[in-house]
Amino acid sequence: MKKHLAAIAAFALALSGNLSAMTPENGITAHRGESKNFLQNSLEAFSAANAAGADWIETDVHLTKDGYLVLIHDKTTRAYCSENKVVKDSTYAELCELDMAEKFREKTKRSEKELPKAKIVRLDEALDLILKEKKARLSIQPKCDCVDEVMELVRKKNAVEWVGFNDANAKFMCRAKELEPSVTVFWDRLKKLDLEKDIPFAKKHGFEYLVLFQKTITPENVKKIKDAGFKAGAWTVNDPATMKRFLEMGIDRLYTDDPVTMKQVKAGLEKRRGD
Repeated sequence: MKKHLAAIAAFALALSGNLSAMTPENGITAHRGESKNFLQNSLEAFSAANAAGADWIETDVHLTKDGYLVLIHDKTTRAYCSENKVVKDSTYAELCELDMAEKFREKTKRSEKELPKAKIVRLDEALDLILKEKKARLSIQPKCDCVDEVMELVRKKNAVEWVGFNDANAKFMCRAKELEPSVTVFWDRLKKLDLEKDIPFAKKHGFEYLVLFQKTITPENVKKIKDAGFKAGAWTVNDPATMKRFLEMGIDRLYTDDPVTMKQVKAGLEKRRGD
């Protein structure tokens, strides 16, 4: 019995240690990692987001033909390389044959030496990085009906405390809460905002955030969300002046490709308030 209790205590202490290393909540979500200067949804972009001080890293997940969870925003590879493959109709091995950095290399005018060929990243690889670096948590956006598969992997990795979910798809977000009520849900709201319906729905299902499309952000909408007990987010904000305006309006969290600039803007506002 004593050995059993000691083992439980040791596990709890280890878990506490893991969580204590987590970056304190600061409202900076790195959109697909630090994707201004690094290939989006790459391990390098995630490490750079950690170094920049983001408290969450957002990523997109699709399911391959043979059941691998891979990190890619689109249904196809067209935006990333010259060969266009449909993710759900391709095996993981087939996707690994592609150079996912090809078009980003062209866009940023880098050589292959400066930006080597990159293969598609699996979710388990990203979780391993999150657990190794123990800084930002991973906000997972399921781009297909794969929430069950994602949670199965997250539990297998003992990473429940290190993940959340974000998307506009209410079915997916509700399923995440059903499977694991403790995970944070960032519910993305789109161009047609209806807070009279959205707020009661989010409250019923225990969501924590309503994340707004930029053009729907007004002081009135932000106040309604916060008065209802939720936190308000905005996506995707890369302009420093817009970052500042939304933060002054009361937005709690910004999704950005540029977490370095975001941190600087927040520090400037905090300094000014301190003065």
